[in-house]
Amino acid sequence: MELDPVFLSRAQFAFTISFHILFPTFTIGLGAYIAFLEARWLMTKDTLYLDHAKFWSKLFALSFGMGVVTGIVLSYEIGTNFSPFAAATGNVLGPLLSYEVLTAFFLEAGFLGIMLFGWNRVGPRLHFAATVAVALGTLFSSFWILSANSWMHTPQGATLVDGVFQPDDWVAIIFNPSFPYRLAHMVIAAFLTTAIAIAGISAIRILQGQSREFYVHSLRNGVLTAALLAPLQVIVGDLHGLNTFEHQPLKVAAMEGNWERRTNAPLLLFAIPDQEAATNHFEIGIPDAASWILTHAAEGEIPGLNEVPPEDRPYVPIVFWGFRIMVGIGLVMLALSWCGAIQYWRGRLVESRRLLRAFALATPIGFVAVLAGWWVTEVGRQPWIVQGLMRTRESVSDITGGEVSMSFSVFVVLYAALFGAYLYYFARVVRRADRSRIEQGEPGPPARPAFVAPGEED
Repeated sequence: MELDPVFLSRAQFAFTISFHILFPTFTIGLGAYIAFLEARWLMTKDTLYLDHAKFWSKLFALSFGMGVVTGIVLSYEIGTNFSPFAAATGNVLGPLLSYEVLTAFFLEAGFLGIMLFGWNRVGPRLHFAATVAVALGTLFSSFWILSANSWMHTPQGATLVDGVFQPDDWVAIIFNPSFPYRLAHMVIAAFLTTAIAIAGISAIRILQGQSREFYVHSLRNGVLTAALLAPLQVIVGDLHGLNTFEHQPLKVAAMEGNWERRTNAPLLLFAIPDQEAATNHFEIGIPDAASWILTHAAEGEIPGLNEVPPEDRPYVPIVFWGFRIMVGIGLVMLALSWCGAIQYWRGRLVESRRLLRAFALATPIGFVAVLAGWWVTEVGRQPWIVQGLMRTRESVSDITGGEVSMSFSVFVVLYAALFGAYLYYFARVVRRADRSRIEQGEPGPPARPAFVAPGEED
């Protein structure tokens, strides 16, 4: 059996980048949260905010380290598995990725030490400045990475000359048509995912009877932040979808499972796409809804996948179901966060163990939604690695399937061990922090109740 190096290279890169993206997602949100906690500490002098900032900064450091280690691998993979792609796009993507290093990674690396180890070595304001710098570094990183990736989806500002892209307009390259929408969608996704994770971790520790007063504070912050961000993400996601419909209509057709161009297109809630037969089985949908969402008119026309040859179509099952997983989880986070916010206003946020269990179970779902959205984006672009200009098959190095399968197997084993170690030390950091608070007799300010109703804060 001959192994396909193109498929295996794509699968290996998909695996490694999916593993990597979990950690920047968490650090983008967590960096901003820690900066918020320090700002509140400086404003109120309430040591509870300081305790939280120190606690979450330890988890930030662990996740940041994992992100750096797994991110370095991706650069080498581009050179080893996708060298023709690197040669063709290096004039465009090389500078963008260099800007990411210069403006983001150096900023993070320069101030991370002060943020993590400078609590008793520098003044409070200088430490806060370092924390803000690290948080901004995570955002700058997402800016450049998403600009580079978005250019691959909606390329402009460069001309393909003898198989090599030559830059013509850097402003057009950086601010390509899909970039603003994708940046907003991803940053909000990172904040929302982190908010749900913070609420979930806090709910778990409350259910376990650990440092109740401490974790009620972070539970409240996570719940209220998610309740604000979830509806905002719905709006931004809709705008992003409309932009995709304009520039990548076949991707939208795959997301909707739409094989024939038609008006009054239904929004399919369930279907089994058949790639070979170019049809769906067992469709269940809402009449006219897809046309309404994408064109704001029931008679709106939606393109079909059958308008292009089979070799020019993305793999529909992954795009179709990935989109529904992402949207479904988004709706769950919206409903859960609003239920939590309502219970907060009623003064019963931690009274319902059923609600706490729901948040505990929801801890990882934001990361699942991010992965599903990423797969929709990348698989939906196929068979192009640079939309309409360079095919993925043309971008793979001259390597054998056996070579890729060997490295892929090593990555799977190594990353499984890394993730297990990460979860172990993540849990250990949480447990040790709780033991330290108990030993010091500082579960939180003694005068602060486990819950403070709205309008009764200090």
